[in-house]
Amino acid sequence: MRYEFRLSGQGGQGVILAGIILAEAAIFDGLNAVQTQSYGPESRGGASKAEVVVSDTDIDYPKVTVPDAVLVLSQEAHEAYGRKVGPGAVLVADEEHVEGPWPEGARVVRVPIARLALEVTGRELTTNIVALGVLTRATGIVSAAAVERAVRARVPRGTEELNMKAFAAGMAAVRMSDEVS
Repeated sequence: MRYEFRLSGQGGQGVILAGIILAEAAIFDGLNAVQTQSYGPESRGGASKAEVVVSDTDIDYPKVTVPDAVLVLSQEAHEAYGRKVGPGAVLVADEEHVEGPWPEGARVVRVPIARLALEVTGRELTTNIVALGVLTRATGIVSAAAVERAVRARVPRGTEELNMKAFAAGMAAVRMSDEVS
């Protein structure tokens, strides 16, 4: 099994950290994982992308070729990365910031990710952790327990419980969502 994730958004939305957490969670689940990242020269507002390859065997090539799951947190990210997905891929989009068009054959999961982060934690900074909850529930590739463990290990000390609330909100949004197609 080889599963490829591409997480994208704007600088400052935390997609790089989300990619690191996702890769670490896969390792906690006993899988192999590699994570790569790229971002524009701007520290906030420029395009950013993290890629994670997860496999139960050795990973010979660390780059995503045809993603099985894509996260898009902005329209710009969707234009650049959300249209190039594999057949049957999961596309997770922040429904308030991404309008489509949706790639044919993809399972589109639309959740108001940034708004949910603000409502649940009072901080839009937890958007990436809400998104991880959505991705975890929508794909089932890594376990919720492993993601929680990785989140606790990677977020700033003192924010663990806040981030756990964000993660739980993302997981619950998919379960309750009628936007899954």
